[in-house]
Amino acid sequence: MKKGILATTFAYILWGILPIYWKLLSSVSPLYILASRIVWSLGFCVLMLSMTKEWSKIKQICHNKRCLKLMLLASISITVNWFTYIWAVNSGHVIESSMGYFMNPLVVILISGLCFKEKFNKWEMLSVGLAGIGILIMIIEFGKFPFVALSLAFSFAIYGALKKQANLEPQISLTLETAVVFPIALIYLLVSEINGTGAIGILSTAKLFLLPLTGVVTAIPLLLFGYGVKKLPFSVVGFFQYISPTLTLILGIFVYKESFTTAHLTTFGFIWVALAIFVFSKIGIFHLKAKKEELSAKTMR
Repeated sequence: MKKGILATTFAYILWGILPIYWKLLSSVSPLYILASRIVWSLGFCVLMLSMTKEWSKIKQICHNKRCLKLMLLASISITVNWFTYIWAVNSGHVIESSMGYFMNPLVVILISGLCFKEKFNKWEMLSVGLAGIGILIMIIEFGKFPFVALSLAFSFAIYGALKKQANLEPQISLTLETAVVFPIALIYLLVSEINGTGAIGILSTAKLFLLPLTGVVTAIPLLLFGYGVKKLPFSVVGFFQYISPTLTLILGIFVYKESFTTAHLTTFGFIWVALAIFVFSKIGIFHLKAKKEELSAKTMR
């Protein structure tokens, strides 16, 4: 449990500060950045599997039709998520993207109940309700259907649920889901460079070196997330999600100077109160569970 919490926390911190990285590459199209992420992520995974000598596990899973189907669906959902996020950040919608990830835990709770039959106490339900009120305030303030926010929320929640069902080691699942879209991404990069619409000639030499690193900055948080989602209840994973949009929101306001209204502030307050209630509820549950296990162990002695 502790290792899962640590891994999930670091994953969301890294995701929270990623807008800085994508802004540095904003001279090229979001599709090009997405394709670079895919190609270099697979390269990172191949290197990692070669070092750990785990190729035999890949071969075993390739004979499992259920796992392959889940990895195909996971690949589609995370690709949609990546593209939407990169486009939103580089189009001046950093705060709206943070709203999407604030909404994500609510979608995760929904999926947890429907797919994994997880149950929630009254305090957890209260926290979900408060977060929902805060998000509703922001949606009303926007005055339009938040396509970007909902796309981010649902695509990542579905991705997490698929990873949970597949129950594979993080490096194995990441390799498979990246390999699915690798051919398309590679072809796109090659065609873009041939047509003169790629990165060469547009980005400076220093920024060109950032492209191979997209594989590292993509793979590491996904590996941490894949580890965490195996170790924690899916609903708990969802509420750690608040770390990432909080950091993104701070970047949007103070670094990229996007508009931050009273509605944003109200939503932020509701969500953090909801998170506090949820966390304290979980701490109480874990403490009670530990006491019961301790008492049971003493009784057996």
